[in-house]
Amino acid sequence: MAVAFNSRVFMRGIAGKSSSAALGNRVSGVCFSAGGVSSGVKLRVRATLQVGLEALEIPRLDDSTDGRLGLDVVSEGELREKGFLGMRKTKLVCTIGPACCSLEDLEKLASSGMNVARLNMCHNTREWHRDVIRKIKKLNEEKGFCVSVMIDTEGSQIQVVDHGAPSSVKAEDESIWLFTTQKFEGSRPFTVQANYEGFSEGITVGDELVFDGGMASFEVIEKIGNDLRCKCTDPGLLLPRAKLSFWRDGKLVEKNSELPTISTKVWADIEFGISEDVDFIAVSFVKDANAIMQLKSYLSDKSSKSIGVLAKIESLESLQHIEEIVEASDGIMVARGDLGVEIPLEQIPTVQAEITQVCRQLNRPVIVASQLLESMVEYPIPTRAEVADVSEAVRQYADALMLSGESAIGPYGDKALSVLQMTSSRMELWSREENRQSALHQRQLGVSLPDQIAEQICSCAVEMANNLGVDAIFVYTKHGQMASLLSRNRPNSPIFAFTDNNSGRMRMNLQWGVTPILVELSEDMEANIIKTIDLIKMKGALEEGDAVLVVSDITPSCATPKAFQSIQVKTIV
Repeated sequence: MAVAFNSRVFMRGIAGKSSSAALGNRVSGVCFSAGGVSSGVKLRVRATLQVGLEALEIPRLDDSTDGRLGLDVVSEGELREKGFLGMRKTKLVCTIGPACCSLEDLEKLASSGMNVARLNMCHNTREWHRDVIRKIKKLNEEKGFCVSVMIDTEGSQIQVVDHGAPSSVKAEDESIWLFTTQKFEGSRPFTVQANYEGFSEGITVGDELVFDGGMASFEVIEKIGNDLRCKCTDPGLLLPRAKLSFWRDGKLVEKNSELPTISTKVWADIEFGISEDVDFIAVSFVKDANAIMQLKSYLSDKSSKSIGVLAKIESLESLQHIEEIVEASDGIMVARGDLGVEIPLEQIPTVQAEITQVCRQLNRPVIVASQLLESMVEYPIPTRAEVADVSEAVRQYADALMLSGESAIGPYGDKALSVLQMTSSRMELWSREENRQSALHQRQLGVSLPDQIAEQICSCAVEMANNLGVDAIFVYTKHGQMASLLSRNRPNSPIFAFTDNNSGRMRMNLQWGVTPILVELSEDMEANIIKTIDLIKMKGALEEGDAVLVVSDITPSCATPKAFQSIQVKTIV
């Protein structure tokens, strides 16, 4: 299928930001669809283009329709303050913990730009998580936010369980500690518990035990049954439920290969997520695509809504199967902390860039996570190196950035979120000003002809939007597919995705540059365009001379055969 158009007519259609108030409030445009140039439309009174285009009178919508526009309050405020091109495109994920679980704290994070709230199922009780989820949904319903909920499953790994202390415990140099699988209540001096009976299998005296990716290190000095007695060689803080890894002669001792990706505990957490109607489930320590496909099949049978399945890349084995994992999943989290335990530290930057590129090629959102602003767990400002790290992730066009301990346990979570917001906004502006938007070497994703057509339309739409400098891209979509294809090409203009599917709306919260809006849609494409443009205009966001590129994947009725997968440009004149 070819997308044909007359460039002379097209340029006349979007040019000319008229200053004449006498023209009234109208929208005119040229439509590009499967049939080539189709009829133009105008809002309000009369046509402004005399190029043989058909015009259609559109009545003004009354104010009662305003309530049907599901534009969240944060995006609306940002749009009014900064305009279309000033809207932040990189999404922000916050881990919710004891430092930010009150209704007031959650509202502060939502107001500061939190797009997704992450709940780490390694910590706290299900009752605690249920309470947080319901608070977030209450804020969405009553305050007009659009914050998605993600549960992050524990995964099968050799971990330290609660050592009994209320917070962190300091391991001093040359102190002797016992790592045991024995179960006991409360705390014991210099003792921590591992949650896996076979955690010490294959470990010998002289091996190194690394706590939480290097926060503290120990040398195994004695093996007592399943327990290990160790001497602290690198002092540091022992946090509850931190991860253990073993090293021998400078190489990682593989200990997780025999463990299932989805354990009994994880299945119980997944059932909890389904019952609480979460939007995303992140799977830890994914080895290959099998566990992801198994979970997606299970969710399709058990859940009435579409829950996104994210794969966490945090092991060498996952890197060896990265493409198949990305293809099978609905998104990727680059868990750099755990990943940095299994590969040399100097490889982390290039691996992050490569994963980000693979995700963009295969049209999956990618979250860059772990230690983005680690110093802000304790201090109110980040290091300059951390800001540079955040900027590099934005420059690589990662879909989202994630706070972990910075928001969950740190006293400066709202400040850390503000740093991400300001840094990503500034970096996006710099990239656009410096014309750093590089064209994506397209890899064809679609197998069927309609899917291939959708890809080509979205690629053409973004190229046109960038070349012509339109103010915004409007996409009308049931489940977000066209919106994701537009996002994949990283346009300069923001993408407003109109949908009548709330689960699709919440999943689009992870896609770069997409502002999802819940609105009633019909099969009449022109009616959808008229209504949404008028509603956005009533919000004070559209002005005379603004140009909007319109894309749709709404399945047409017999009466509107050219509305399916089309490109149009509308100008407010």
